[in-house]
Amino acid sequence: MTANATPLSPTLELACELIRRPSVTPLDEGCQEQMTRRLAACGFTIEPMRIEEVDNFWATHGSNDGPVLCFAGHTDVVPTGPVQSWQHQPFEALIDEQGMLCGRGAADMKGSLASMIIAVERFVAEYPNHKGRIAFLITSDEEGPAHHGTKAVVERLRERNERLDWCIVGEPSSTTLVGDVVKNGRRGSLGCTLTVRGKQGHVAYPHLARNPIHLATPALAELAAEHWDEGNAFFPPTSFQVSNLNAGTGATNVIPGELKAVFNFRFSTESTVEGLQQRVDAILGKHGLDYHLDWALSGMPFLTEPGALLDGVAASIKTVTGRDTKPSTSGGTSDGRFIATLGTQVVELGPVNATIHQIDERVLASDLDVLTEIYYQTLVNLLA
Repeated sequence: MTANATPLSPTLELACELIRRPSVTPLDEGCQEQMTRRLAACGFTIEPMRIEEVDNFWATHGSNDGPVLCFAGHTDVVPTGPVQSWQHQPFEALIDEQGMLCGRGAADMKGSLASMIIAVERFVAEYPNHKGRIAFLITSDEEGPAHHGTKAVVERLRERNERLDWCIVGEPSSTTLVGDVVKNGRRGSLGCTLTVRGKQGHVAYPHLARNPIHLATPALAELAAEHWDEGNAFFPPTSFQVSNLNAGTGATNVIPGELKAVFNFRFSTESTVEGLQQRVDAILGKHGLDYHLDWALSGMPFLTEPGALLDGVAASIKTVTGRDTKPSTSGGTSDGRFIATLGTQVVELGPVNATIHQIDERVLASDLDVLTEIYYQTLVNLLA
């Protein structure tokens, strides 16, 4: 329902239906059933893949005699935060007087999912004997741990030698205008929890203790100042950021016995996981610390260089909007990092990302109709 009761386009009708389902990660709340019902109606083969507590599905249409174009995305959304702070109820899904579709998931990424479905319905109706295959890989575990979602589905597809040539992930890639930016890669993400051990004692008798805060600070400062790589034409230089420091017993007169520091690398293809780990070890060792490192690799960097997919998407954006898109590898991680391990060309193309994960998430409603046209035109460019 809209503020002015204007009839909605098919894309906006479906987007509102999906937003009204409170699918806070890892819940799906029937979003995927709505999607698969529509896909089945236009001839898709549907394969639900519930893994542990996570709903996923894989759907295909067409033949193996040609390229495979996959649409990927997630039905789960992040928590709303304090509901009373929202101008409209987060799962009400309405279009306000400014023409903004308001609700949790409007931009990230139920709007994209609706655009994908409507574009594919139209394309299959107009090109029933299209080249190759169209696929959907949808999960409800992207905003959470991401263990039993796309990552797990990709492993199943790998085991049975499924081919994915091209993939469009519906993440909100645009900055100001829909289609102005397409993500053609992402940096890797390598996290770590550093434990520095000292000796607990009284602040009045520091000679009887070893303060891990004092011991660790010079090493952390050196890590923060280190130049890890230069980046390259596609990626910015690798960055190092400390996100959490924790020490102390709660008492003001106790030197703690241990410090924990959480840090993260967003790394380019100019660095390797092993190389970063070795350099951290060398810096910490130089400072004579008693320490332990617990590493966690969230994803490797991936890059889709200019080729059939990126060219096809760019041409579609130009046709529909008249603007030239900008490929970018900036931002955080996405499920594209898992799909890229299949040797797939991956791009992320979605609406403007200005309000994602925020109170009052919203997206210009008309942008979703534009996005639908871009997805449709991409299908024409690649599979017609």
